[in-house]
Amino acid sequence: MTRPARNTSGPGRIRGSGTLRIIGGQWRRRTLAIAPVEGLRPTPDRVRETLFNWLGQYLDGLHCLDLFAGSGALGLEAASRGAAQVTLVENDPTAMRQLQAHCETLAAGRTVRLLSGDALHFLRDAQPEHAFDVVFLDPPYRLDLLPRCLDAVPRLLAADARVYVEDAAPLAPPAGWEVLREDRAGQVFYGLLKCSHPASASSTPAPSIR
Repeated sequence: MTRPARNTSGPGRIRGSGTLRIIGGQWRRRTLAIAPVEGLRPTPDRVRETLFNWLGQYLDGLHCLDLFAGSGALGLEAASRGAAQVTLVENDPTAMRQLQAHCETLAAGRTVRLLSGDALHFLRDAQPEHAFDVVFLDPPYRLDLLPRCLDAVPRLLAADARVYVEDAAPLAPPAGWEVLREDRAGQVFYGLLKCSHPASASSTPAPSIR
């Protein structure tokens, strides 16, 4: 989402094209092109490996949301690891075209849902058929969108949902959020959160997740 607005002077920033590797599940070791979008910054292999260790490796039957999809590194990794459905939201046209190509290459059309549009508008307006069990939040750092996302996302969460966040500063979630796990990779801080007041807390329990 709006990748040109990222702080492209930081570590791990990509200028032009490159590749990413899916590290687990049915598409393990598949290499995918990264769209030539200034500032596009896929979550590194090491961080993704840690994240999916936290989540229990496989996401069988879970519904996932990758809100700032970018390269698709997180959402496609979740789909590879057995998620029932993954929604990717992205507003950059070039990145979206590359995501469409990825889905065609992986024959992921039945699992991955692509939505072109603004992430905050999605949080405000979306009426998904299923609440989300896992949400990935990796917004452009310089826009300071993470607090706004954490304020808006609870209405879309399943009762035992986990929310992954990534930022350039130590995690400081607003009231109502519990930090379950956190770590640091270079100048990137990331963690797994749980909301104490998801809107769908009274709904049918989702498949268990660590």
